[in-house]
Amino acid sequence: MKHISSLASGVALGSAGVIMMSVLSGCEAQQQEQQQQNRFLVIEQQANGKYIVAEEMPTDGPNRAIIREKDANGDTVERFMSEEEMKALAEQEYKKVQDGTSETVKGGDSSAGMGLAGTILAVAAGSLLGNMIGNALMNNKNFAKNSAGANKSAYSRSASPSASKSSSSKKSFFGGTNTKSSTQGSRSYGG
Repeated sequence: MKHISSLASGVALGSAGVIMMSVLSGCEAQQQEQQQQNRFLVIEQQANGKYIVAEEMPTDGPNRAIIREKDANGDTVERFMSEEEMKALAEQEYKKVQDGTSETVKGGDSSAGMGLAGTILAVAAGSLLGNMIGNALMNNKNFAKNSAGANKSAYSRSASPSASKSSSSKKSFFGGTNTKSSTQGSRSYGG
């Protein structure tokens, strides 16, 4: 009987391990898919001449963007940017990353935006230049911080893992954690 009991607990632990690994690999696959997925962007020029992503949507079609800039009269003008143009700018900026001269890898405050090429590279490196380059760039702390700072879109905020930072955790009666978001009025019974 002892043997069956230890076998059952071993199976339970093994099953828990398999479940945990599948959850972790699912999260990683979702993050890679999000990084690789093509995007439709609306990029706005700020008063300081820098650019930020105002809107971002996943798309089944090619990457593309609408660039909102001010003309000589101060009027907002929109222009369309194709995937080829975006890729060319991203490649130019990636060469600067390799040289260490890109603003995407420099420390500092990126919340005010970056140049157009840096903004495009920061948001769509994986889908424009490939996952290996996108992953390598995201492993750079300055690039990751600047990328997050240049992307003001609601999609980016909801899709990022840091979107759940505003939640508080509390131990439940059964030993798990109950996460309560500040925007949800969920109730927990038993803890």
